[in-house]
Amino acid sequence: MSWPVPAGTVLHGESVTLTPTVAESDAEALFKAVDHEVAWAHVPNRPEDARTLEDRLRQLDSLPDWQLWTVRTRQPIGGEPADAIVGVTAYLDARPHDAAIEIGFTVYSPSVWGTTVNPEAKLLLLRYAFDTLHVGRVQLKTDVRNHRSQQAIARLGASYEGTLRRHFRRSDGTVRDSVLFSITAEDWPRVRAGLARRLGTS
Repeated sequence: MSWPVPAGTVLHGESVTLTPTVAESDAEALFKAVDHEVAWAHVPNRPEDARTLEDRLRQLDSLPDWQLWTVRTRQPIGGEPADAIVGVTAYLDARPHDAAIEIGFTVYSPSVWGTTVNPEAKLLLLRYAFDTLHVGRVQLKTDVRNHRSQQAIARLGASYEGTLRRHFRRSDGTVRDSVLFSITAEDWPRVRAGLARRLGTS
C-alpha cells in the first residue's frame, strides 16, 4: 500500500471533484454548506463557527494517517451551482503495513443528499484507494442510530461486519455503538461495477 497521498492529488468525477482540503481557504465556504443540525446529527463536535471548523480541519490534516478531501460540484446539482463546496470527507486510520484504510468524517450539505454527490465521491475514493494506493481493505462505520447512513453504505456494496458496542461517547454525552462495514480488494470489481451502473457510467 502506498501512503501518504501525493500532494496536489485531485480526484475528478462527472458531478464532483475531490481536492485536498486547505483549512485556511476552504473552511468558510464549507461551514456555510454544512451549518445544519441534521448534517452533524451523527458526527461528533459540530463546529460553532468557521474559525472553529478551520482549527479542526487543520488539526485533522496534521495527522499522519488522515487525508481530508473537500467535495466540490462540477455542475449544478441539488440546487447548488457548479464549483460550490458542498461537503468534506476523509481517508483516516491509514495502515500501510496492513494495506487498510477507512473512509469517514463525511459531512454534506443537506441540499445534495439523495443526489449523485455521495455515491460518486465514494466511487472516486474507493477507486483511488484500490487502484492507486493498492489497499486490501476499506472500512466504513456509522452511528447505530444513523439508519440513513447505514442504508447508503450498504447500497455502495459494502459488507456488514458487526457492531462495535460502546464504541465512543457522543457530543451529547451518550455512548455510541458503531455499525461496521467493509469492502475488500476481492469485493472491489463487483462494487465498482455496481457503482458505475448506478451512476450511469458503465
